[in-house]
Amino acid sequence: MTPFDGAAPIRGLARLIVAEREEVPAVADGFALFFFLFASYFMLRPVRETFAIAGGVDNIQWLWTGTFVATLVVVPLYGWVASRMERRRLLPILYSASAVVMAGFSASLALDPDNVWIARAFYVWLSVMNLFVISIAWSLMADMFERDRGHRLFGQIAAGASLGGLAGPLISGLLVGTVGEPGLLLISTALLLTTLVFVRRLLAWRERMGPRSDGPPPPRMSGSVWAGLTLIARSPYLLSISAFVLLLTTATTFLYFEQARIVEATFPDRAQQTQVFAALDVVVQALTIGIQLFFTGRLARRLGVTVLLVAVPAIMMFGFGLLAMAATFPVLAFVMIVRRVGEYALVRPGREMLFAPLDAETKYKAKNAIDTLVYRGGDLISGWVYTGIVAVASLSVVGFAGMAVAGIWALLGFAIGRRHDRGADAPATH
Repeated sequence: MTPFDGAAPIRGLARLIVAEREEVPAVADGFALFFFLFASYFMLRPVRETFAIAGGVDNIQWLWTGTFVATLVVVPLYGWVASRMERRRLLPILYSASAVVMAGFSASLALDPDNVWIARAFYVWLSVMNLFVISIAWSLMADMFERDRGHRLFGQIAAGASLGGLAGPLISGLLVGTVGEPGLLLISTALLLTTLVFVRRLLAWRERMGPRSDGPPPPRMSGSVWAGLTLIARSPYLLSISAFVLLLTTATTFLYFEQARIVEATFPDRAQQTQVFAALDVVVQALTIGIQLFFTGRLARRLGVTVLLVAVPAIMMFGFGLLAMAATFPVLAFVMIVRRVGEYALVRPGREMLFAPLDAETKYKAKNAIDTLVYRGGDLISGWVYTGIVAVASLSVVGFAGMAVAGIWALLGFAIGRRHDRGADAPATH
């Protein structure tokens, strides 16, 4: 018999995921990091959405206003921490702080489970924490990999997020009746802390591989609290990405409000609402995993980032048209699934690839400002725009307005993607 070759499975896996042999450990650790991070978040997402409806669909824009105000506090705090702390210590401390807050909410809900203000505070905090910790994780990925590696590997790494997003709501559905919402929060805390193991392993892999071919990042970020916004204001490239994100959030917001309105009307029972949101999450993540594992990286290599940025907004023009003609739950479910699968499998990896050739300060500061402050600012503005449209016009107008937004979103995605695909060097950021 032929002796077992321990390297053979690694070589086979490397071919399967379009990775070099020495890159497989980093892909596996990045995959695991995002699996536990997204499982931690998606366990709580159905509960958050139910809390939003419980507070009144007509009040959701106020929740988003509170989320934006909270983001204004968190972003400067992150800038202050990033300028004073070594990079290898930044993620563990911030993730640990988030875990402490999560445990505090668990205790509060255990003591007073029907308190609507605790529920609202939890909604705001989870919305901010979600963007913040995920953005930092993607900044780490952009820091670990050079441009070519990022193009080849980000899709496979992002599949860990999809698998975690699938496991999270499944765990919630199985355990919420046994441990309740406080118990889910404690389990989610444990999953979040588990990510720190893989952060350490990724940093060790980067050290073993030696400095990046395009230069090592500095150990810590310097500059003022608002350095990220300053970088954005000085760069047409970053301003274009910010506008792309604003259009993304506008389309997403219109769908989110429609989702809350239609689910409330179709499923008046609170438990049913949570089950519906969990089921949507499961379907979305299940469909996304295969696309990310086997198609995202290959599409980016053969057709460029442009196709990743344009496909979803182009499809959403059709989706908003369907909602304008028939705003029913089956139509909503179809459009929401298509939009979210496309965002996770195509748009999000494409957006991360746009930052791969940029310097470390831009990745950590400007990128996080876009992913947090710009993103939540878009939520705030579009939430009140939706409220205004509904107040003065019929609900079908929302669908037609969404079609227009998606069209502009597609055009801008095409322009940014073409610039990125044509440029061999990093775009100027000033």
